[in-house]
Amino acid sequence: MVDGRVAVVGGGIAGLAAALDLASTPGLEVRVLEASPRWGGKILTRPFGGDGLAVEAGPDSFLARVPEGVDLCRRLGLEGELVAPATGRAFVWSRGRPRPLPAGLVLGVPTRLGPVARSGIVSSAGAARAALDLVLPAWWGGGAPTPGDRAVGRVVRARLGGEVHDRLVDPLLGGINAGRTDHLSMAAVAPQLDAAARRSRSLMLGLRASAGGGPPAGGNGARPVFLTHPGGLSRVVERLTEELDALGVSLLTRTPVSSLTPERGGRWALGHAGGPTVADAVVLAVPSPVAADLLAAVAPEAAGLLREVPYASVALATLSYPPGAVPFPLEGSGLLVPAVEGRLMTACTWLSSKWAHLSRQDRVLLRVSMGRMGDDRPGALDDQELVAAAHSELAATLGLGGPGPSEWRVDRWPASFPQYEVGHLDRMEAVEAALGPGLILAGAAYRGLGISSCIAQGRRAAAGARQHLLPGAALHGGG
Repeated sequence: MVDGRVAVVGGGIAGLAAALDLASTPGLEVRVLEASPRWGGKILTRPFGGDGLAVEAGPDSFLARVPEGVDLCRRLGLEGELVAPATGRAFVWSRGRPRPLPAGLVLGVPTRLGPVARSGIVSSAGAARAALDLVLPAWWGGGAPTPGDRAVGRVVRARLGGEVHDRLVDPLLGGINAGRTDHLSMAAVAPQLDAAARRSRSLMLGLRASAGGGPPAGGNGARPVFLTHPGGLSRVVERLTEELDALGVSLLTRTPVSSLTPERGGRWALGHAGGPTVADAVVLAVPSPVAADLLAAVAPEAAGLLREVPYASVALATLSYPPGAVPFPLEGSGLLVPAVEGRLMTACTWLSSKWAHLSRQDRVLLRVSMGRMGDDRPGALDDQELVAAAHSELAATLGLGGPGPSEWRVDRWPASFPQYEVGHLDRMEAVEAALGPGLILAGAAYRGLGISSCIAQGRRAAAGARQHLLPGAALHGGG
């Protein structure tokens, strides 16, 4: 048994997952403090249109191959309700039209040249340049002999050339992170690529040799790459908070924590409107700027490093059209748009094709993503201007007709995508080393974006809190 109190600051999926593990440990008292009026962080399902269809305002799925997402749903009794995309086929806008992503990609990097050359995504010269990866020496572009972290773009450009980088890797991997792969850490955002580049003389050959190279683009394997709940991912959050309440966890929304102060006996006092809350361990499951503010007085070195994590802003426009307005056959999950095209749109998810539960005969549902690191143009447009811009770009890429969508909604996520720039993992090591005893970080800014990764971080944070309270306790309890 572990005796003590743990405070979790932040009610996103990382904080809630940490609280669930902690609440399952006998003897622990757990309190979760969330500044906003709702739980779930970027997980948010909202009704759309006249019939109130449940459509995500944030992420629309989670990775199935990172087990913590499925494990949590199983624990909550929701695993049997999960659904996979109806299609795994995806497209990229390149050289004047939408083109299907070729088979055999790993995070946008081809493992074979034939499918890429036939796709038309890169020119014949671009395909020939990519072939040089098979003959260039290992040191070319910072390969295996080079220690330290590198930018994804540096390695991919050097090994396979600029076209493969700009038209395959950056729209796919950069799109996931709302960033630019010329700045993103290979070790942090693409460990598969990093391992292959260090292990093999050729990046393509290294990926081929690595246990199948991971899931191919398009998700053609037997197991689904992504999963979601047909009632919306907010259903997972609702079920999770119901379980926490049943376990006796104190759940407080509208309770921003304003200060963190050390107390006698190694405890921490958290200042807030209803407080203070005194805890033996604290999980900070909040964005890095919020964590930095709380840590400024008690762990200034950690706070300074956390302030170095940059953030990108994203806007999502969900649009409904009558079927006749969309001449392009939407036989896939969506369209990626490379940054080199200069468009506002970074991607368009074909929601009513991707998800069977969103399919309707009388309408086509699309979601346009806009904004990335270094491109803040969406922030300068109001909602109507943003929808008009999205429609104009859909007209140019998919041939949409008509004056505009019949129904629409804009969801904005300012400064919400942390950027794992080169050296990110080393910075996080330094941050964790500089934290006071009993202080633990979890969330998207630290060691993995995405729902499943945040759940995993929450569970590790819970284990760390148990370890702090009773060495050896992390090996027990927590489910």
